[in-house]
Amino acid sequence: MADRLQKTANLFARMWRDYLHPYWARIALALVFLILEGSTLGLLSWMLKPLFDRVFVGGNTDAIWWVGGVIFTLFLIRAMTFVINRSLMTSVSLAVSTTMQRDMLRHIMALDGDFFQKNPPGALIERVQGDTIAVQGVWSTFISGAGRDVISLLSLFGVAIAVDPMWTLAAMVGAPLLILPTLLVQRYIRRKMRQNRVNASQRATRLDEVLHGINAVKLNRMEDYQTDRFARIVDSIRRGQIKMSAIGATVPALVDIVTGLGFLGVLALGGAEVTRGERTVGDFMSFFTAMALAFQPLRRLGSLAGTWQVAAASLERIYDVLDLRPAITSGPRREPPPDTAIRLEDVRMSYDGHPVLNGLSFTAEAGHTTALVGPSGAGKSTVFNLLTRMVDPDSGQITLGGVPLREFDLGVLRDQFSTVSQDAALFDETLRENILLGHPQDDAALRRAVEAAHVAEFADALPQGLDTSAGPRGSALSGGQRQRVAIARAVLRNAPILLLDEATSALDAQSERLVQQALDGLSVGRTTLVIAHRLSTVRQADKIVVIDAGRVVEEGNHDQLIAQDGAYAALVRLQFGET
Repeated sequence: MADRLQKTANLFARMWRDYLHPYWARIALALVFLILEGSTLGLLSWMLKPLFDRVFVGGNTDAIWWVGGVIFTLFLIRAMTFVINRSLMTSVSLAVSTTMQRDMLRHIMALDGDFFQKNPPGALIERVQGDTIAVQGVWSTFISGAGRDVISLLSLFGVAIAVDPMWTLAAMVGAPLLILPTLLVQRYIRRKMRQNRVNASQRATRLDEVLHGINAVKLNRMEDYQTDRFARIVDSIRRGQIKMSAIGATVPALVDIVTGLGFLGVLALGGAEVTRGERTVGDFMSFFTAMALAFQPLRRLGSLAGTWQVAAASLERIYDVLDLRPAITSGPRREPPPDTAIRLEDVRMSYDGHPVLNGLSFTAEAGHTTALVGPSGAGKSTVFNLLTRMVDPDSGQITLGGVPLREFDLGVLRDQFSTVSQDAALFDETLRENILLGHPQDDAALRRAVEAAHVAEFADALPQGLDTSAGPRGSALSGGQRQRVAIARAVLRNAPILLLDEATSALDAQSERLVQQALDGLSVGRTTLVIAHRLSTVRQADKIVVIDAGRVVEEGNHDQLIAQDGAYAALVRLQFGET
């Protein structure tokens, strides 16, 4: 238990250091108003003594006005401080949540590819959004809520002790009964909350999968199947929340019982003294009101055991991600390479223990086109991932301009490449934004890229032109149009190395012709690497590298490889039936 409390304290200490500390002045000001607000309850109960003793019992009508004026002023102060305190703490909570979400997204984007293989998008959305929102109100709750309630209790118990210490002791006779249940409730809610956050991630993942695969769902009549899977997840969340709610209500319920015992003790002790004339009615009413007003703060503080654990569980999940460090990091070199020649030397690579590259070695000369061909699974796409350092090889060396890739700053390295793949990744933004990708360019440069990629042929006919939305994942465009938008990106990027991964394989003849024309124009003067299963697109390459089982089995131009009558010639015969 001590270890868990220490771990929780460390988590919130980190949150203070990382996110709350910049707002210390605003929090301190909120605390001042919080103290004023919390103190008013004690003063209100104290004012009941002159109200009863001087006005109701003593018959002093003149005291009505000054006693009533003080009570009204206390209510006015309480109302004003509540508004100010709530506004200050809400601004802090929202600022912290916004910063935390931004930091989470930035950090997640910097992590390695295997992280995204193990964590689906829906689960990551829940981490960035759901967990940060769960933490969002914790400091507002604890500083504004718990802090106010603690101050209120201190002032109320101060009044109670001032009236009669023995009565106060009698009122607190059942307090020790709360200790063990509170600790048990915290442990249970922490455990259930972590499971509920996992279930919430599964819910987000299921929604993401269904909505992005809606066509497959409809065509395969999977509506009932997907609904049942989703229902099982949300039912599990529902059951967990019901259990947490029931268990979380245990401590406030015990507070009610303990308070009831306290009232019984005070009535037995204090009521007898008042009837004997040893204490005044004002004394008893002031004390009784203080205890009655303490009832709600005590209940709220009792329920905070669950709130604390809910926030702690989410904060733990947040820091689980923030503490991850990418294995692929930038090197010291911030200058571009002297040239764009690419060389792989005895490169070996495996995924989850399954070899993909087995001593791959070849050179792509600067300013020339090198085609990578071979059967599916031979390791061709892995080469592109290695060149851009989306992954690093297990062994061997890859150089760019004679400089090992690991020596480059990641930003500098990736600035050397433009990539056009079979699946053009478009965003649910305008065509203009999908081409610019956050890098402002003048209109003339954008227009040249649009025309070079044959995007103008369809964009100019759209009602809003380049300001037309591409739809979710580019769904408002055809396959050929998406490819041409991707090529326009590459033209505008103007990187010295071009990577083409099956860029025309899924297109019809007309679209392929237009896209191929754009690619041919884009390749001029650049070091180009092409992956293609359709060998008609690589006949004119300066070099063709044939890869099988993760190693080079042949290389040369088309005519040379046909003359060798080896693996490449066999592929040509398989596709065209001739050489």
